[in-house]
Amino acid sequence: MDVELVRDDDPRIPSLEAAGYRLVGESWGARLRNPDRELLESAVLRASAAGLVVRELDSSYAEALFVLETANEKDYPYTPATHRVVGDLSRTEALWVDGRRVFGAFDASLLIAATVVSVFPERAETVFTSVLGDYRGRGIGQAVKAVSILALLSEGVQVFGTGGAGINEASLGANRALGYVLEERWRSYAPPTS
Repeated sequence: MDVELVRDDDPRIPSLEAAGYRLVGESWGARLRNPDRELLESAVLRASAAGLVVRELDSSYAEALFVLETANEKDYPYTPATHRVVGDLSRTEALWVDGRRVFGAFDASLLIAATVVSVFPERAETVFTSVLGDYRGRGIGQAVKAVSILALLSEGVQVFGTGGAGINEASLGANRALGYVLEERWRSYAPPTS
């Protein structure tokens, strides 16, 4: 299926809809510029106060991340623009290459949350953030994102990007709480069926 991905302000939308294209997903993109260090540090401190350890992970944690992602794969909202497939362990191991960094949160020895970030000169883009089901809604996703931003800020990264499925309002809210500003919304249109 050839899906048309267009910004929600694209002037072609009425023409696509008139031609029978169907809306099959919505997504969003947000940016964080001039992060508030105190706000980020408080997100990490809240997790630490709850007994969690939040820090960067090296590739020796690939199997733990694979277990987390396998448990969460069914919960990822599907859109043509945001679909995530975990794949096998080798695909998870590959997350540590090509400028990507991984940060996680532990409850004792259990990896309960992680965020993967692609790092470029002066900017970083979140690949995904994942929190184990029983731990959602406690600010743990915010904590792993916050620790990644703090680490990259100290290395000169200036702009942080993220995004997600339009139906995942919790993710958008968590990112806004860290200071991200919604900059774009996208629509995915499937062509008319014959």
